[in-house]
Amino acid sequence: MAPQYDVDFFAWTQAQAEALRAAKWELLDYENLAEEVESLGKRDQRELASRLGVLMRHLLTWRYQPERRRTGRSWRSTILEQRGRIDGMLEQSPSLRPQLPNILEKEYPRILRRTEIETGLPLDVLPGVCPWTIEQILDDAFWPGTAD
Repeated sequence: MAPQYDVDFFAWTQAQAEALRAAKWELLDYENLAEEVESLGKRDQRELASRLGVLMRHLLTWRYQPERRRTGRSWRSTILEQRGRIDGMLEQSPSLRPQLPNILEKEYPRILRRTEIETGLPLDVLPGVCPWTIEQILDDAFWPGTAD
């Protein structure tokens, strides 16, 4: 008897992979497979939103607390790390790129609240809408406010 999706998920995944490789179509659990494949794409969207949020919080902090960027290298490192990870995700799944503006628009209010909490900066100091383009945000050469 084949493992059931809701009884032992790991065993179910292994049995489904084996059935796919062996082209045993009658053993496939089509409905749950479809849900799991869809969830993989949603997981990537969530990860992209999370990484963009971390990147944006650090860029806002970099821009609006310039005195703190002299005290350590972790912000610069985190900004470059997140840019690299996002670039890798977009390389693997280019269809996520057109979603970036919508993700940023949706996430920006949360990004502002987290930035306020993490930095102590009042919300009226931070821009109410994202001041940078997606291209700037992802550009390794872009460091907002460095000419200030």
